[in-house]
Amino acid sequence: MARKKKEPRAVTSEWLTTYGDMITLVLCFFVMLYSPSEVDVTQLASMVTSFTNDPTAGGNTMSAGQLADLGNNINSLPSTEKGRSFASARKKAVSLFAPEIHSSKIRVAFEERGLVITLAADAFFKTASAELDIENTRTTLLQLAQFLSSDELAGRNFRIEGHSDSGDTDPAVWPSNWELSAARAINVLHFLTDFGADENRFQVAAFSDTKPLMSNETPEGRAYNRRVDIIILDDGHF
Repeated sequence: MARKKKEPRAVTSEWLTTYGDMITLVLCFFVMLYSPSEVDVTQLASMVTSFTNDPTAGGNTMSAGQLADLGNNINSLPSTEKGRSFASARKKAVSLFAPEIHSSKIRVAFEERGLVITLAADAFFKTASAELDIENTRTTLLQLAQFLSSDELAGRNFRIEGHSDSGDTDPAVWPSNWELSAARAINVLHFLTDFGADENRFQVAAFSDTKPLMSNETPEGRAYNRRVDIIILDDGHF
């Protein structure tokens, strides 16, 4: 008797449910491991490039090597190279100033012009004054001077920018916010160089209230705008 031929089983998509659950669990695992303070800006730039819908972008890989370089989107190469040069410096700054960052006395950000370390004016200066509260900020300024003199930043130049809010100054002391913001930037420079930073690598600029980060309509916004930015300059911005 001839054996009856079995009918082929229909192809189903039930396996996708299990596969989707597995991918979700893996994603959750890596999200839990992710630490914003340790993000590698070079890998972040590569990740952004790999997810772009730009039809001109080639395949991209996170692994190091010649093919990884070839896979980068041509438009992203400048920012990727810039990120690579500042990655270790940013990680060191975030680690070094972690307590000050946590208490909002310092902010560290990577921008087009370079790595920006922002000193909150209310934490570093006496009220309505350009005099540094050196008793409470000496250790931080000393660490900052040592960081700017470190091997990671060899050959880099720096700019210190003073910023103010839009409030009126005491005309008997400061004719305007231009003088106040300039004096604060210069005083930061003096202390950094006194603590060992090379004066010849610095520029100083004052912007008064012309470059606010937040609205000057609220006390919180004005406090955010009162700051001194220390910028580790990208090669194209000196």
